[in-house]
Amino acid sequence: MTTELNFLPFTKPTIDEDMIAAVADVMRSGWLTSGPKVQEFEAKLSEFFGGRPVRTFNSGTCTMEIALRIAGIGPGDEVITTPNSWVATANVIIETGATPVFADIDPQTHNIDLDKVEAVITPRTKAIIPVHMCGLPCDMDKLYAIAEKYKLRVIEDAAQAIGSTWKGKRIGAFGDFVSFSFQVNKNIMTGEGGCLVLNTPEEAKLAERYRLQGVSRSGLDGIDVDVLGGKYNMTDMAAAIGLGQLRRLEEFNAKRKALAAKYFELFGADFTAQTGAELPVADFENSNWHMFHIVLPERINRAEFMQKMLDVKIGLGYHYRPIHLFTLYRQRGFTEGMFPVAERVGKQIVTLPLFPAMTDADAERVVSAVKSCLF
Repeated sequence: MTTELNFLPFTKPTIDEDMIAAVADVMRSGWLTSGPKVQEFEAKLSEFFGGRPVRTFNSGTCTMEIALRIAGIGPGDEVITTPNSWVATANVIIETGATPVFADIDPQTHNIDLDKVEAVITPRTKAIIPVHMCGLPCDMDKLYAIAEKYKLRVIEDAAQAIGSTWKGKRIGAFGDFVSFSFQVNKNIMTGEGGCLVLNTPEEAKLAERYRLQGVSRSGLDGIDVDVLGGKYNMTDMAAAIGLGQLRRLEEFNAKRKALAAKYFELFGADFTAQTGAELPVADFENSNWHMFHIVLPERINRAEFMQKMLDVKIGLGYHYRPIHLFTLYRQRGFTEGMFPVAERVGKQIVTLPLFPAMTDADAERVVSAVKSCLF
């Protein structure tokens, strides 16, 4: 008798009955938009990040744009970032009227190559947006040394890095602006959402105005608008999910780390030599293992590889196509060949399944399928 295999997605959120009950309680309360649960979630996040001010939002995209605006970034300014990220990382720079400038990536970590950053700094450069790819932090010492040397603001795109650390300190507990995403595939999620870690109470107050049409209130009927804000607030329903997820973050990340270790064990030390495929950096000290990437050898057509995996009911992702190759960015003067490492990686990278509900047997199934496609 043949057992029918279930489809294994590349990611899946863990939602328990307590989280479902918490959302139901919010709905029964009648306070569905920003309210007491948002305030509680922000307080718990602030505690998690060592007491720094934290404000929540309806995405991890607007968090970066608002950080840029708080930093005074606008038309005439340049902001350095990586071509290897979700396009939002660069789009927010354009949204402020500033100009995105890319530096290529490190071939091992797939983070921005900090050794190439200084070469693209000009008198117009005002900030840098590094991305902690897959939860693996950039070299924070080198990053902030460059920022201090050139008086740059740093907006860390830590969308994938909640629970990651650098030399024992949590990402978000130090530095400048730090932006996190709570989109559904992240290590903790609120469905959609994000938070921004700020430096001062004054920045936090300004962030509050930017997230809700620039409005500030006083007394029972005092209202003013002094900045051009948007509609970016988090709902209490989302915050209720976030509180439940945050309570389990350590558990979730421990399971991700164990699964990543299992992947390395199953692939074996000679996997790259045998197949030409590249495994990620085996960092079990700093990374939260948000994703597990492999870079396929040039002899493999990625779409055909993904289809073969789908044929055995295993879902894959690919993260990411280089930003500068999108039409919007080609129209701004970027061309193929400008960032060869990002282009090589972006052409052949695939994301393997990795989420807390997976089992060792799932990992074995994935590795077996990958090897059968490569050998």
